[in-house]
Amino acid sequence: MTGTTVTAAPARGRPRRSLLARRDSRAGVGMVLPAVVIIVAIVIVPLVWNLILAFQQTSFTSVAENGIFNPFTLDNFAGVLSDPGFWRSLGTTVIFSIGATAGSIAVGLVAALALREPFRGRGLVRSLMLLPYVAPVVAVAFVWQIILNPQFGILNSLGKQLFGWQHPINFLSSSPLALVTVIAFEVWRYFPFAFLFLTARLVALPRDVEEAALVDGVTPWQRFRFVVLPQLLPVLALLSVLRLIMTFNKFDDIYLLTGGGAGTEVAAVRVYDQLIGNFDIGGAAANAFVLSALLGVSLFVYVRFFASRGEVDA
Repeated sequence: MTGTTVTAAPARGRPRRSLLARRDSRAGVGMVLPAVVIIVAIVIVPLVWNLILAFQQTSFTSVAENGIFNPFTLDNFAGVLSDPGFWRSLGTTVIFSIGATAGSIAVGLVAALALREPFRGRGLVRSLMLLPYVAPVVAVAFVWQIILNPQFGILNSLGKQLFGWQHPINFLSSSPLALVTVIAFEVWRYFPFAFLFLTARLVALPRDVEEAALVDGVTPWQRFRFVVLPQLLPVLALLSVLRLIMTFNKFDDIYLLTGGGAGTEVAAVRVYDQLIGNFDIGGAAANAFVLSALLGVSLFVYVRFFASRGEVDA
């Protein structure tokens, strides 16, 4: 009787546990399904569509008539990899991405350190720091164009009055000055992004270590170099990756300022010109896919060799 009772209890409990497990499973699927549908519709389908177009010689007419059923070819990739313009735009993109990323993080770090200590009006100043980031890109690009205009721009006017410029400088139409100007615009526009991350990390830093360092007589530079900076390295690494991805794919800022001229044709602008200007759908898709592959390899290298090391150091 005792043995029968012991073996019968799990038999009665097993269907109940199985029912609860199935109910939890259905609830989990119901919560995850909307996100999966959105990801498939917004990310997976366009990615697969772009990959299919990259292997086809297509036009707007053939896509409208045949959809994805067009002759497949490898000429698009051969044309992209053998085109000097592609490698030139890729080099411009790398220079632009590294310069804008390093500059925006450096300015954001300086701003975060400058506003670290409390003072009257600090909240207002921090709010104003976000203005370049939250302002519409069309508006700020237009303002920069007016400021840098060689005929009636305020910068050339001040240059003539204060520095004795003999001739106005066209910052947006002369190479390589146009690329430097675009990088400066990108640094100004996106340093608040780094400022937010670094300010949040600085608020969370323990102050007892810094106070002990001050008691030991370290200089402000030594305190930053050996106490504060090591604790900011994980955030700086994350910021570098995020900003590199965002800057590598940047299109609107450059197109609004220079249209890709004067040595500022980055990869995204080249893809747009190839699609809209030349109506080369397959070539533009292949160009975009090659750029995505290069960016994916770079991210894999970072995650494989640097991300885990940063987590260990943190």
